[in-house]
Amino acid sequence: MPMTEQATGAQHPQPRARNGGPSSASVEHLTGAQSLIRSLEEVGADTVFGLPGGCILPAYDPLMDSTRVRHILVRHEQGAGHAATGYAQATGKVGVCMVTSGPGATNLVTPIADAAMDSVPLVAITGQVASAAIGTDAFQEADICGITMPITKHNFLVTRAEDIAHTVAEAFHIASTGRPGPVLVDIAKDALQSKTTFSWPPAMDLPGYRPVTKPHAKQIREAAKLITQAKRPVLYVGGGVMKAGATAELKVLAELTGAPVTTTLMALGSFPDSHPLHVGMPGMHGSVTAVTALQKADLIVALGARFDDRVTGKLDSFAPYAKIVHADIDPAEIGKNRAADVPIVGDAREVIADLVQAVQAEHTDGNTGDYAAWWKDLNRWRETYPVGYDLPEDGSLSPQQVIQRIGQLAPEGTIFAAGVGQHQMWASHFIEYEQPATWLNSGGAGTMGYAVPAAMGAKAGMPERAVWAIDGDGCFQMTNQELTTCALNNIPIKVAIINNGALGMVRQWQTLFYNQRYSNTVLHSGADTDGVPAKGTRVPDFVKLSEAMGCYAIRCEDPADLDKVIAEANAINDRPVVIDFIVHEDAMVWPMVAAGTSNDEVMAARGVRPDFGDNEDD
Repeated sequence: MPMTEQATGAQHPQPRARNGGPSSASVEHLTGAQSLIRSLEEVGADTVFGLPGGCILPAYDPLMDSTRVRHILVRHEQGAGHAATGYAQATGKVGVCMVTSGPGATNLVTPIADAAMDSVPLVAITGQVASAAIGTDAFQEADICGITMPITKHNFLVTRAEDIAHTVAEAFHIASTGRPGPVLVDIAKDALQSKTTFSWPPAMDLPGYRPVTKPHAKQIREAAKLITQAKRPVLYVGGGVMKAGATAELKVLAELTGAPVTTTLMALGSFPDSHPLHVGMPGMHGSVTAVTALQKADLIVALGARFDDRVTGKLDSFAPYAKIVHADIDPAEIGKNRAADVPIVGDAREVIADLVQAVQAEHTDGNTGDYAAWWKDLNRWRETYPVGYDLPEDGSLSPQQVIQRIGQLAPEGTIFAAGVGQHQMWASHFIEYEQPATWLNSGGAGTMGYAVPAAMGAKAGMPERAVWAIDGDGCFQMTNQELTTCALNNIPIKVAIINNGALGMVRQWQTLFYNQRYSNTVLHSGADTDGVPAKGTRVPDFVKLSEAMGCYAIRCEDPADLDKVIAEANAINDRPVVIDFIVHEDAMVWPMVAAGTSNDEVMAARGVRPDFGDNEDD
C-alpha cells in the first residue's frame, strides 16, 4: 500500500520558501472562492465530485464559470469521497471531492478513512462556518479537522482568503508525494467571501516534509545478495508498487531472479495473473500456493506491502523460516508488524530499479539463485490446490461462475470495482488482472458501499474504458443512489449485483463458527412464492429501483441466460446498466484461514486441509 513519489498526473509547483522572492506570475484581485477554483485549475484538477451547502456555497458560484474543472453533483457526500477515490485509483491523479460543513463534512469521514488505509491521493475540500463562529456550536459546525486528524495525511483549517492558493498547492503536493494519502482542506465561509490577490505558482512552506525516495545503496546490495543466496525466495508485492508506477520494473526483477511473485489484494494487476511466476494472492482468502509459499519461504522480499493481519494471519507464526527484506516509502511501516533483516526506505520504482542492477551485478559475479527444488514444490501445490468452485446441485446460478464470465466477456482493459465481502474475494480470484489499475476495491477499511461510486469515479476519469462494479445485495443498498448521478452525467457504468439474499461473508462465518445461527444476516423476507422459498433480495426490487434511477436493468436467474445477459450489458453504452444476478445463497469463499489462526491452518475447501509433504527444514 505505501510507496510512491509520483502517483499523480496533476501538475504541482515544487515547494519553495515563502520568502523566496516575488513571483513572475501576474497578480489578480479575486475573492477567496475564485482563488480556490483557480488553484484547482492550476494544480490540474479536472474533475470534482461534490454537493453544495451553505458554507461551501461561495465556491460553487465561480465553479460554474470554470471551463477546466468538471463538477459532478453526487446524491450523498460519501459517494463523492468514494468517487474521488475510484477516480484516483484508475487514473493515478489526485481525486478531489468538495462538500459543505457539518453533516456534509462528516459524511466524508468514511471515504477519507478508506483512502488513508489504501494510500490513495485524495484532496477533500470542506466548507466551514465563518471564522468568528468557529467553536460556538454554530449551525452546521463540526470540527472536521479534529475529527479527521487520525485518518488524514495532513489537514488544514483556512481562515484567510490569502492562504487559499498556497494551501491548495501544498495539499496536492502532500497527497501525491511520498506515501500518498488523503489531505483535508477546511475553509471558513468568510475566507471564501473575502477579497485577496492571486498569483501562481504560490510559495509553499512545508518544513520537515521531505519524503525519502532514493534507497540506500548498501541496503540494496544486501538485499540482492540475499536473493541470490536464498533457496526459497518470494516477492511479496503490495499496492505500493502500483502507486509508484513500478509494474514494468517489477516484471523485470521477477524474470531476472526467477522468484515466485505473490500480489496482495491491493496489488492485483501489478504483475500479470497469467504470468508463470505468479502464484496468486496471499492472505485469509488467498490461494493455497501463495499462502504456503510465504509460510515456507526462507526469504521474503516485501515491496510496498505492510504485513497486515489479513496477509499474515497469526503474526507470531507467520513465515517462521524467512529472512525479511522490507522496502517501503513510509519508514513507519518497516518493522511495525514484522522485523526486517534488511530495511529499505525508498520509492518502489527506484528501489526495484536499483535491485535489478544489483542482482545483475551478483549474476555477473557468478552468484545466481537455484530455485529448482522450490519451483517443484510450488508447481505441485499449484496443480493440486487450484482456486476453483463447484456448481450448485439445484441448477441455480453460481456466483463464482457469474463473476468469472463477466471477466471473460468484458472488453480488454476493463476496470473492475468491487464492494466488500464474498463477491469481492470471488472477483479477486476469478477475474484475471493483466494490467495495472484495472482492479479497484476497499482493501484496508473494507467499506461496504464502495463499488458503485468508485466505479462512477473511475469511469469519469477513464471514459474510454469499460467499467464494471461487482457488488453484493447488501453493499448495493448503501450507495446505489449514485446510479442517478451516473445516469444524469453520462457515466455509463455496468453493475453486477451478486444477489444471494444475505450479508454473505458474515453468513459464511455464521455457518462455520456460529452453528448456522443466522442472526440478522438475511436480507430477504423469507416468504414463499407459489410454494417456492424466495431466493435473493426482492425488497427492494433492484430492477425497478435501477430503472427508476435512469438505468437499463435486467434480472438473471438461469445459468442458460448468463452469457446472453452479460453480452447485452456490454453492448449498452449510453446509460448505466444493472444486472440483478440471483445466485445460490450457500456458496462460500475458499481457500480460507480462520481469523486469529496460523496460515499453516489454511483450508483449501470446507473440510479439506492441504497435505504439503513438508520439507521446510531443507
